[in-house]
Amino acid sequence: MKAIIQLHSVSEINHFVHHKTNHPLVAVVDFSKVDEYIEEGTRLSADFYSIMFKNYCANKLRYGRQSYDFQEGNLICIAPKQVLTMDNEIEKRDDMMGWGLFFHPDLLRGTSLGEKMDEYTFFSYETSEALHLSDKEKQTLYDCVQKIETELQENIDSHSQNLIVTNIELLLNYCLRYYGRQFITRKNSNSNTIAQVERLLKDYFKSEKLKETGLPTVKYLADKVHLSPSYLSDLLKKETGMNAQDHIHYCLIEEAKNILLNSDNSVSEIAYSLGFEYPQYFSKLFKQKTGQTPIEYRNLN
Repeated sequence: MKAIIQLHSVSEINHFVHHKTNHPLVAVVDFSKVDEYIEEGTRLSADFYSIMFKNYCANKLRYGRQSYDFQEGNLICIAPKQVLTMDNEIEKRDDMMGWGLFFHPDLLRGTSLGEKMDEYTFFSYETSEALHLSDKEKQTLYDCVQKIETELQENIDSHSQNLIVTNIELLLNYCLRYYGRQFITRKNSNSNTIAQVERLLKDYFKSEKLKETGLPTVKYLADKVHLSPSYLSDLLKKETGMNAQDHIHYCLIEEAKNILLNSDNSVSEIAYSLGFEYPQYFSKLFKQKTGQTPIEYRNLN
């Protein structure tokens, strides 16, 4: 396996796509105008955010165990420090188009956008959970990118950072809207995923896994339904009002209620049987979710 090539600065993109950047912290690349040939199996990790759109495939991209080829004209968003593997698959088309927006976290420091980047959870999605765009949506995002590119052509002054960051934030907010639309248009598929999650949790709490491995995690559920933890949580939140962790806690509390009312076990015994290492944490969570302590719930019911 090849060593990982670490890209520390946005300007290092030049080495791979022969593109000259005009700003040390942000770059817009027109993929249809650059030579993207990268050696088979090249592994890259960048210290900056990457947002990429293409309607063709010059390189297949492997992100984790997933393979993605841009054939559908989708958008992917990648957070810093993620490892990507490039597999060459040259394709020439008359209508080749695509763009990449790359920006370093330092660009956002001290800005309102820097404080809210955690809200854009799609940067943690797998490439298989890419954003499928309509023609109108593609144009809207492209217009945002063009505004950033236009600003990058200007001489840097006291307004530059604010204008660039404002347009990046606008683009990210459109991505949030379009992912929300995508969750809605995939409602049937989402319903199947929700049913899977509920079944997984029900089976987990009825098995010996609680005693053997403790409480189920969001990652455990995400792996079982072949989604990233962030995508699964956002999907569940959109469809049910509860994220993945909320679903785990809901099933946990329901199981605890059954045990409290159908056994004489102490609260500590119940806590240990539910996978808690410390009974105090169980009691605190139970009261947080029900408004009552476990003892109060048992006595009142």
